[in-house]
Amino acid sequence: MMSEMTATLSILEPYPGIFAYYDGRVRGKRLHAEGPNWLDDGAYSLGVASYAIVDGAEAVVYDTHISLAHARAIRAHLESLGVHTIRVVLSHWHKDHIAGNAVFADCEIIALALTAQKLEENRSRIEAANPPIAPLVMPTRLFEETLELFVGRRRIELHHFAVHSSDGNVIWLPDEKVLLAGDTLEDTVTYIAEPGQIGTHIAELRRMREWPIENILPSHGDKARIAEGGYAPALIDANRNYLERLSTAIAQGETVIPQLTEFAAADIASGALVYFEPYETVHHSNIAAVTAAMR
Repeated sequence: MMSEMTATLSILEPYPGIFAYYDGRVRGKRLHAEGPNWLDDGAYSLGVASYAIVDGAEAVVYDTHISLAHARAIRAHLESLGVHTIRVVLSHWHKDHIAGNAVFADCEIIALALTAQKLEENRSRIEAANPPIAPLVMPTRLFEETLELFVGRRRIELHHFAVHSSDGNVIWLPDEKVLLAGDTLEDTVTYIAEPGQIGTHIAELRRMREWPIENILPSHGDKARIAEGGYAPALIDANRNYLERLSTAIAQGETVIPQLTEFAAADIASGALVYFEPYETVHHSNIAAVTAAMR
């Protein structure tokens, strides 16, 4: 079910029964408006993927994407595969992950209790955003730290990791050793949404690195890398390195290298990261946000 809004949406299958619905990183194209807006500037321009895990007639959808049209395309694809039981899992409360919730309003929507709290606290801003997400459809099943689910015969686990946002929720497939990371990991660099919590984010990334992860599928990353099976665990190190170097330099009053190509040169050269030029703007925003938080 394609529309003009989803004309550049790709459906990838990095692993059997794991689908990535990837859109964005299309030079010169905007979906919503020429002026500033969260959909084009915060999601589509950087590339965004939602995921589905399928076994037989069951599926779990990990985030409902950036628009109702994208969510409809996801649901149509799953139904074309013979899926008739869908549950949604939310990675966190940010708009580019919950914009399609209304399309799945008849399904169970699972989230951390903290995510539900954040959504309720920010309901008026979300529903009045540009573009608006109205009505905001809330999660219907909440958990605190971990939750085990089965998708057909596939075992998946939900785990709370306070990285990027305090309500980060990842999906771990222990049998496949694949991590669906949401925004807890990002390529080229993490967007620092909570600059006052960098210490927590670094500690959480150290905890994540102890897991036996073999491949990582993030929400924001390189389309080809995701299609090929995702990122190596070095992505965790690269995201932690970035936070540590940035926060340490600013805390010590040093000038942060403004060019991301130079600041993250080692991790780009190693292949842990795939450089994407629009993340230069994210880097500049991160410098400003962390500097302000440490004053």
